[in-house]
Amino acid sequence: MESQLPKVSPPRRLALRFISGKYQGGEFLLEDKKEIVVGRSSDLDMVLVEDMVSRKHARIACGDPITIEDLGSTNGTFVNGERIKRATLKEGDRVLIGTNILKVVVAEGSQPGIRLPKRSEQPPSGRSPTRSMSGAIDEIPLPDLLQLLGSSKKTGLLVIRTDDEVGKIHLSKGAIVHASIDDSADLPPLKAAYRVLSWGSGTFDFEPPDEVLPKDLIDVSVQEILMEGLRQLDEYNAIKHKLPGKNAQLSVALPLKPLIRDLGPGELDVLQAVWNHAEMHVVMDKSPASDLDTGRTLLKLISSGYVRIE
Repeated sequence: MESQLPKVSPPRRLALRFISGKYQGGEFLLEDKKEIVVGRSSDLDMVLVEDMVSRKHARIACGDPITIEDLGSTNGTFVNGERIKRATLKEGDRVLIGTNILKVVVAEGSQPGIRLPKRSEQPPSGRSPTRSMSGAIDEIPLPDLLQLLGSSKKTGLLVIRTDDEVGKIHLSKGAIVHASIDDSADLPPLKAAYRVLSWGSGTFDFEPPDEVLPKDLIDVSVQEILMEGLRQLDEYNAIKHKLPGKNAQLSVALPLKPLIRDLGPGELDVLQAVWNHAEMHVVMDKSPASDLDTGRTLLKLISSGYVRIE
């Protein structure tokens, strides 16, 4: 019998998949030993027609390893949230060029899937296409997206839509200056920003900034929001299973046996919210404390006999 040689799997080929921007869903194959020049000029390998992309923006060398080099672009090239002059690329890395977010993935087909704009599709002289960025947060999680927007010092309005809610995060030169959910005045901006970070599915659009900003502005770096927000999210998830359901009805346990004077100011705020509103999700919104602190306080009030679940 002839000996059978083990089958050798063909090497995996990588591609850049557009997960945001006007070419979203397209792929550009990274062919071995090929150089790709990216920019706005119509005679390049990868043409991205938008004003935030320079005529010759970046160069990708498809060797081993794959490298990307910024060509002195005005708005910069970013890899995993860091502005680079030159960097290596591997599967899973995210590249930001203009308003386009590209992810390095295993190629699905043998040919590039991106349709390159023709010369006739270039914007008329003196006019700029709308600066917009859109995608799915299933594809690029919100912490990663905010890191990219913060590192590249973007200014604009990030709108996140789920099946039930709409979150808005206003950025100015990479800093978060306001956040809201369903335009509610009940949620302080920081609390809204932390809550939006917990959303794991939905779509996003990064739009031009509002001409008139809300009054209760903040000035917090994306890094601060991410560090504190993700810490709170981890700790909240650890107690979430102990909390009443979103639509649970709460009430103050009358007659009160424990003494009100034993409660601190924050605990009194949550008790007041239960007295006034009763429904769990409304109490969470009306409490001035973070979701984490409100949840912890509710558990204490329930276990101590101040609050009961109907």
